[in-house]
Amino acid sequence: MREECKQTGPSLSAQGYAHQGQKTKHMDWKLEESARKTDSRVLQEQEVILEDTGEDSISESFRLLQIDVECEHREGETLPTGSAMWCSKNVQRKQRHWEKIVAAKKSKRKQEKERRKANRVENSGICPQHSKRFLRSLTKERLLEAKHSGPRLCIDLSMTHHMSKKELSRLAAQIRRLYGSNKKANRPFWIYLTGFTTDSPLYEECLRMNDGFSSYLLDITEEDCFSLFPLETLVYLTPDSEHALEDIDLNKVYILGGLVDESIQKKVTFQKAQEHSVNTARLPIQEYMVRCQNEKNYHSEILAINQVFDILSTYFETQNWPEAMKKGVSSRKGYILQNSVDNGQPKELQKAKLLEVS
Repeated sequence: MREECKQTGPSLSAQGYAHQGQKTKHMDWKLEESARKTDSRVLQEQEVILEDTGEDSISESFRLLQIDVECEHREGETLPTGSAMWCSKNVQRKQRHWEKIVAAKKSKRKQEKERRKANRVENSGICPQHSKRFLRSLTKERLLEAKHSGPRLCIDLSMTHHMSKKELSRLAAQIRRLYGSNKKANRPFWIYLTGFTTDSPLYEECLRMNDGFSSYLLDITEEDCFSLFPLETLVYLTPDSEHALEDIDLNKVYILGGLVDESIQKKVTFQKAQEHSVNTARLPIQEYMVRCQNEKNYHSEILAINQVFDILSTYFETQNWPEAMKKGVSSRKGYILQNSVDNGQPKELQKAKLLEVS
């Protein structure tokens, strides 16, 4: 009997150890399973919140994140019990990151909604019921109509070979602003870009800086403006001309020199017009504006091509030169509108005021 007890003693002890080891593994498995359920529940709750906000793309990102976490759990099953807690912290960190993204998108969406609402209130009389597609179609229709019956404006780009890269970039930006203003106009001009080759640095700069430049509704030609139109129909707009522009004639083609010259060379466009025996005109700045005193004592009638176009376009719609001047000539040029303007016509006091300020 004693021998049997001695033989069975070690056997029972081994079974006890085995049972205790199985119990420990079972507890570790339950801890890991609990951590997985907790992480999965947190992710499911976040996904429901995101679906309520309508952010499909972020909801999809959370689904991908959930798959990633499940993979991490599978890899962590062979790790000690502490790995479950590590996965949970990692999920919490990712959760906080995505919560910031969601909050930022909500704020941006709210600001955009308020901006659109303010624009609708401001432009309540300008077809608020029409879609963007309809407005684009309407703009295209107006531009194509101007090609056949509207005023014509030519940008002479044959002088750009002497310009630096910085000057070319500024000119490309001016062309973009000019085209944007023309699209918004109720009575647009038809624009020609003449002396403009597709292999020129300016063309490359326009493609780089201006989105959709290749689809602009205008004419681009390598031909010079003086050979493209009859000379008697041309009017070169230059600040050095002696003749002030009085009105816009639909039978004329108005030319702007596409020149950004930081060295301020004198009478470049005026001399070019004289070489081809073309009529010239200047904007009636002197007739409707007076010099104002400033610290630098600076006064200039040289404007960017988009500023000149804003004046021409505003006058063509309103038939009012003072209003047009206010649109295109900033106070930085050293000129302001006269206080004595009667129905768009200057009074005799202008000369006296010019002498007084001078």
